[in-house]
Amino acid sequence: MRVGVISDIHSNRVAFEAVLDDMPAVDAYVCAGDVVGYGPWPAECLETVRDLDAPTVMGNHDRAVAMDSAFAFNSMAQAGVEHSREHLSEDQIEWLYELPTERTEFDDRVKVVHGHPDDPDRYTYPSLFKPEMLDDEDVLIMGHTHVQAHEVFDEGIVMNPGSVGQPRDQDSRAAYAVLDLDAMTVEEHRVEYDIEAVEDAVEAAGLPEKIGKRLHTGR
Repeated sequence: MRVGVISDIHSNRVAFEAVLDDMPAVDAYVCAGDVVGYGPWPAECLETVRDLDAPTVMGNHDRAVAMDSAFAFNSMAQAGVEHSREHLSEDQIEWLYELPTERTEFDDRVKVVHGHPDDPDRYTYPSLFKPEMLDDEDVLIMGHTHVQAHEVFDEGIVMNPGSVGQPRDQDSRAAYAVLDLDAMTVEEHRVEYDIEAVEDAVEAAGLPEKIGKRLHTGR
């Protein structure tokens, strides 16, 4: 079984469309959170995730939008939260509100969280990947750091597909991964997209300019 793994879309429709166009054939999808926030297209990205029937966990930006709260947000992140709340329907906000912080899928072989299995807001960078993070599952999927990586241990796989909409590993290309549960392998993928189009949309939406400009450097 092949699973398309996405995370941290952050309302970047252009990057999300590029990822889905680039992705090889998969049997299912999962999303490790932060569908919304930062970018100008929260409703479109949320509906695409729903259309994919992708089991999704709640990211910190999703929570901030759904619960009208914040997570030590800077001005860019706060502006993205406010923009999302203004452009999502009540039904869409309710969908975010009902997202779990953790879920297991595919006969309990895969656990999906946003930050860390012990703390959904913990940034877990690749240097911190450890086999002890695995419980009874074969694969642990995390997001939150926007850094693409995976490690294969005797106990299983710990992975982060990277960020679709706002990579921060000094690679500007949109990130995703394909998990093969039969072969127990991970393919990491990157795809270029029209960053200038996102910049224009950020400006048109009245969002902070840096939200678009930072995409060029992947930081």
